[in-house]
Amino acid sequence: MAGVEFKDYYKILGVERTATPKEIKAAFRKLARKFHPDFNKGDAKAEARFKEINEAHEVLSDPEKRQRYDTLGPDWASMRQPGGGGGQPGWSGTVDMNAEDLGGFSDFFRTIFGGGGGFGGSPRGPRGGGFEEVFGGRMPDAPGHDLETTIDLSLDEVARGTTRTVKVGDDGNARTVEIRIPPGVREGSRVRAAGEGAPGARGRRGDLYMKVHVLPHAQLERKGDDLQAAVTVPLTTAVLGGEAEVPTLEGPVGIKIPPGSRAGRIFRLRGHGLPKLEPTGEKGDLLAVLAVALPQELSPRERELFEELKTLGR
Repeated sequence: MAGVEFKDYYKILGVERTATPKEIKAAFRKLARKFHPDFNKGDAKAEARFKEINEAHEVLSDPEKRQRYDTLGPDWASMRQPGGGGGQPGWSGTVDMNAEDLGGFSDFFRTIFGGGGGFGGSPRGPRGGGFEEVFGGRMPDAPGHDLETTIDLSLDEVARGTTRTVKVGDDGNARTVEIRIPPGVREGSRVRAAGEGAPGARGRRGDLYMKVHVLPHAQLERKGDDLQAAVTVPLTTAVLGGEAEVPTLEGPVGIKIPPGSRAGRIFRLRGHGLPKLEPTGEKGDLLAVLAVALPQELSPRERELFEELKTLGR
């Protein structure tokens, strides 16, 4: 028996040796929920941990088995079969070392408690820490699967908000889900429709996510909650001043260009950007970046005027 590893069941459950039955049960249920195979599909380590937790609970929740375990302690390996001498105080009875399948429970458990004490070979059996024990007699809904799709939005749709209709499921069992897209949603963000994903084993659905892709606009570029537009004016307007029109999502807006405005100057149109996601009703701004169009072909008179300006050092 010296080759069988001692298992500290109190340490496995994370309780003191003086723990009450109520504390033992609470610790078991907390750990069993965490490591239950139904929530850790394909995780061999979690399954092994779950079996260990079940084994510890089986012993420490049974007063007779707990007393036997406490009596043996870490020196359990020195016990002897009846008639072999060297028995531990308080231990009597035969160790049943039958070869039946004990569902993966440790040699330590088998050595002390024989054929498993009715523990059962499956981690989901009534005494194996299955759902009946872990969740208080009620089989919980297994979580469904989340689904995700990508949607394209125009900048106008981002500004006012919109809806999208999505078909979920196979053709023979499809359903239609309409999802509202809030104003101001950003590139790459995910809009969640709770409970509209794929169903789990007991019917509860996961969530449906829509990942947002904002399509480019012909005249406007998004900068967070602000929009940016280029405003091109003739050289004479930049030099002498004048007016220009700025494209916005609500239509063109006129602005005044002061004399001597340089290319790259920014004019801020407050409140002409995109709605902010925070429920404040506020909007971002529109940034109009000034560009100056230089004449490509000059008439003789225009060339004469520019030559004259040149002589004046302009």
